[in-house]
Amino acid sequence: MLKPILVEAAKAGAAEIVRFFNSDFKISNKEGVNNLVTEADHASEKAILAVIKAAFPEHQILAEETGEIIQDSSYKWIIDPIDGTVNFAHGIPLNCVSIGIEHNDEIVMAAVYNPHMNEFFFAEKGKGATLNDKPIRVSEQTETIKACLVTGFPYTYINMPDGPLEIFERFIRKGVPVRRLGSAAIDLCWVAAGRFDGFYEHKLEPWDSAAGYLIVEEAGGKVTDLKGDKFSVYQHKVLATNGKIHDEMVAVINNKKEL
Repeated sequence: MLKPILVEAAKAGAAEIVRFFNSDFKISNKEGVNNLVTEADHASEKAILAVIKAAFPEHQILAEETGEIIQDSSYKWIIDPIDGTVNFAHGIPLNCVSIGIEHNDEIVMAAVYNPHMNEFFFAEKGKGATLNDKPIRVSEQTETIKACLVTGFPYTYINMPDGPLEIFERFIRKGVPVRRLGSAAIDLCWVAAGRFDGFYEHKLEPWDSAAGYLIVEEAGGKVTDLKGDKFSVYQHKVLATNGKIHDEMVAVINNKKEL
């Protein structure tokens, strides 16, 4: 019963993304520079919540715009109605709906849907990951120096040791291609699909990572925090790789090794 409602909810949110894309809509700013929220974010979230509440009115919700709805349930839906809002606001078709389902504190099902590219990523705990219903796997790259990486930068920049710009420099000065797409959910899914070999970021929220995290793991990849320790969607730092370059990336990120 969970999967059809998850698919329906993701597609309902995506329909709002398509409806508003490249049209006139209201834009406002949250905390930090360029931390945007649009009329479409609210419309997408409203559509997603309508589907979920109709099927599972007792389930908990954690959504980027609505916040947390706490209820007496072991299930929680973690929702980003538009991951990549800045892209969306500028007419860049790299944005998506991202929904993860948590059961007893574990992510058990996930969907990420980019309607502009018609790419629907899905994963269920223990059952693998798919793109448009076809199985996907992470890449086979074994050397970070030969990898293609992706990252993101926080809108509220925090000066910190081994911060985003320092780590970015460590890779690009050695000639490693590091992309910046503007959607963490898509970044994670593209690691799962083998397009990228690794992804790291310093400041994600649960709705950014909950779905993509499971999709990477179910595609055979590895997800930890930046120190290589157990990952939780409720902490900010994430490293997701094909597993084969994970330890080396941890060492470079923590300035314990040069490429």
